[in-house]
Amino acid sequence: MTDTISDVAAGIAASKERPAVDAGGLAEQLVAQAREKGVELVGPDGLLSRLTKRVLETALEAEMSEHLGYEKHDPAGRNRGNSRNGIRSKTVLTEIGPVEIDVPRDIDASFQPRIVRKRQRRLTGVDQIVLSLSARGLTTGEISAHFAEVYGASVSKDTVSVITDQVIEEMTAWMSRPLDEVYPVIFIDAIVVKVRDGQVRNKPIYVVIGVTINGERDILRLWAGDGSEGAKFWLAVLTDLKNRGVADVCIAVCDGLKGLPDAITHLGVVAL
Repeated sequence: MTDTISDVAAGIAASKERPAVDAGGLAEQLVAQAREKGVELVGPDGLLSRLTKRVLETALEAEMSEHLGYEKHDPAGRNRGNSRNGIRSKTVLTEIGPVEIDVPRDIDASFQPRIVRKRQRRLTGVDQIVLSLSARGLTTGEISAHFAEVYGASVSKDTVSVITDQVIEEMTAWMSRPLDEVYPVIFIDAIVVKVRDGQVRNKPIYVVIGVTINGERDILRLWAGDGSEGAKFWLAVLTDLKNRGVADVCIAVCDGLKGLPDAITHLGVVAL
């Protein structure tokens, strides 16, 4: 399979007068040669895995050249003090399954790759898959089983928890961030989503969107309710906005949610 990728690349570069091959044309050539040589497109040793390996390793080599200041085998690197020092192999989990890559090393161990960081075992796309499955109500065990069945990869329940916990930390920081002092208009509305809380059930999620003095929309925060919210709930919502810096709102656009119009009067705004 390595020969297949190399053959295509060599053929493209063989003639300097040949127009650049677009992504679709290159993909067609790769697929055609893979089929000709009996190589699967997916799977641990398939075209996608090997192509991902090649792309990641090429990017890592480029990062190493940038770090050292010279290309691989370039005589300009002699007597520079630091230089390449072989490779180390590691397996990273990608959206298409596990891929084993060779990561270049340098003598003084100062190389800090960005495309695949040190001790990183998952590419960001994997985290997105975990979060998407979690948002759909799957448990950590079900997500772990999904990766084993679909990707042939082991993702422990603890790893799934770590990924989702990181998002929770970011979400908590986002919900407590300082807000603008003045919002000419705020919109208060609700959407109903399915939430797994022991059992799957519909739950209202209330959103407050502010329009800044520059005319930009900003989601100020989301609140989960149970459908029985009253004035006390809305007072807590508006108090949160006030505590985070909101001092003046000219117009609040909302419907007739129980207790909301009364709570809005505490901000001294015009309710529509």
